[in-house]
Amino acid sequence: MSMIESLTLMLALIYSTSLLYWSGQKWGAIASAATLVAATVSTLYWPLFLCLVLAAAAIGVLGRLWPQWVNGEQRINTQREVIQHLLALSMLLVGIQFAANAVMLKMGITPWLMRPDVGDAFLPIAGGIEIKAIVTLGLWDQNHPAAAVMLTLVLLTGLLCKRAFCGWACPLGLAGEYLYKFRKRFIKSELLPPKWLDWPLRMLKYLLLAGLLYIIITMPTASLPQYLNGNYHKIADLKMALFFITPGLVTLIGFGIILGLAAWRRQGFCRYICPYGALLGLLSFLSPFKIRRNTKHCLIESRGMSCDKCTRACPAAINVHTQANIRSDECQACMRCISACPKKEALQFSTRNGIQLSGRGLMIMLLMILFMLPLIAYSCGYWVSQTPTEIRMYLIQHLNAIGH
Repeated sequence: MSMIESLTLMLALIYSTSLLYWSGQKWGAIASAATLVAATVSTLYWPLFLCLVLAAAAIGVLGRLWPQWVNGEQRINTQREVIQHLLALSMLLVGIQFAANAVMLKMGITPWLMRPDVGDAFLPIAGGIEIKAIVTLGLWDQNHPAAAVMLTLVLLTGLLCKRAFCGWACPLGLAGEYLYKFRKRFIKSELLPPKWLDWPLRMLKYLLLAGLLYIIITMPTASLPQYLNGNYHKIADLKMALFFITPGLVTLIGFGIILGLAAWRRQGFCRYICPYGALLGLLSFLSPFKIRRNTKHCLIESRGMSCDKCTRACPAAINVHTQANIRSDECQACMRCISACPKKEALQFSTRNGIQLSGRGLMIMLLMILFMLPLIAYSCGYWVSQTPTEIRMYLIQHLNAIGH
């Protein structure tokens, strides 16, 4: 793992450990701490270990000074925003490290800065093809193994905690929030499409998802080994980077549409275009956890009051106050509705049999999925790319000549 990947992993484990410890979950804290030590030893980067010890001590002090913050009594919105910004910052640092590594390869210099394998998360088609190779042939790709790992963990978040990845972790969703707020400073009105148009627009992301799945499913199984060992796949990450760095006219138009949607409507990109959101939306129907409204405590039924604070707080415009269970594929488990509800017991993120997950609990589950699976994959040798530096250096010199 690169230093940035290791640092992000360690800080996530430290934060989860502190949350578990100060909330009284001692065994969970011990397990997380043991994982943290094992991960630190596996990096064999002792200066980083010293930094992590200091960071752990600092978090311990913060836990003593502000126990309400660590114990989850802070508002859910603050927890979510902290996680979103930290993960976005981590991905920004990963992008800078990836670019520096690529520039050194392009210049014919042996990189002293390691390529961050987590960048393979931006290769969803490659990840899907790799998963198909694993399932059908038992073949694990050695060029971009992290692509399959990252795709798997994203799918796992959808199965366990709905679209929490979209609401708590996705940097594109965070960027969309800032674009929307920027637009609202100049144009106050919402300019929402009518309901008869909103539904077919929402289907666009499913059409894009169908196209991506078609590419993966229709690829002949017999040709998978040849593709995974081909030059195009070996350099797919740099091809993707080049696509964003040197966009053509069609690409620029596509970017303009995406940015326009994000600014026009809150979560516009997530709602209409994002195929990842479509995939997680489908998987979210299988998730045991959903936003559930307890009519015994809700002010509408219990006191006959007219209250729709939960609906007004929902960025996906779901009518929360009229439903018992929120099954919508647009629900990102952001818990803004729970945070806005004046009755604490009225809205819960829970299973059908009453197992409840608080904002802190959801955050811990999400962090564990996002960072434990890559750690396990790394420990088992299924994370770091085995493509030799010399081959990557040669391929980047001939990048434009390499096709499918």
